[in-house]
Amino acid sequence: MKATQLEFRFRVWIIAALYCLGFWAPWTRYGDVPPDTTAWLAVSTTLARWRWLPLDQATILVTGLAIACAIAGAALRLWGTAFLGASIVHSGAMQAGQVMAAGPYRHLRNPLYLGSLLFALSVAILMPPSGALVFVIAVAVFYVRLILGEEAFLIRQLGEPYRHYRQHVPRLLPSLRPRIPSPPAQPQWLQAFLGEILPIGFALCLAVLAWRYEPQLLIRCLLVCLGISLVARALLPRDQLAAE
Repeated sequence: MKATQLEFRFRVWIIAALYCLGFWAPWTRYGDVPPDTTAWLAVSTTLARWRWLPLDQATILVTGLAIACAIAGAALRLWGTAFLGASIVHSGAMQAGQVMAAGPYRHLRNPLYLGSLLFALSVAILMPPSGALVFVIAVAVFYVRLILGEEAFLIRQLGEPYRHYRQHVPRLLPSLRPRIPSPPAQPQWLQAFLGEILPIGFALCLAVLAWRYEPQLLIRCLLVCLGISLVARALLPRDQLAAE
């Protein structure tokens, strides 16, 4: 079930393809669901139809949860990248220098993947309902495959120190209390910010603009954040970036 080295190398392109598939959802062209219906509206309407909440309260709940996911995902990505380093995070090859056990890595082993999954959930509300469902399942499975592939690689390369770390720190469900002592570390916040402009920018846009309930506006914001992130990544020092 673990991802191969080839999948890891092209993980950015695979994830991008999954996002495109979720938004495109080509199978909806042959169904009865209007193409402009979003998971945002569908979930809110379903909650109201099942009489769990009035429609206005259901919409507020879904919107609030999406914003919370976006902010939490961006925070985890920023925190994890600051401690791990932008060059490692965006490298096209698996890295194994030493066990990273500082910052968020004291609470869970994969803060970056958890942050990416939360970010994906926040974006999924803008997709067609079936596209969002397929996307969330597919991207979650792919992230798990990447995690298993990296763990197998780290066990081979680092041996007992990583096994000890894995025994004490949970994989994806964060522990509120640190599970291990904090080693010396120098987080690189500026490089992390430049490397994580996409989730940070979209989280801000969602928090400010989601209350207008205009999915197309937020999709445009997502694309703008993507463009800015590519420019910001180019501003990083060359030794802070590895080829993807």
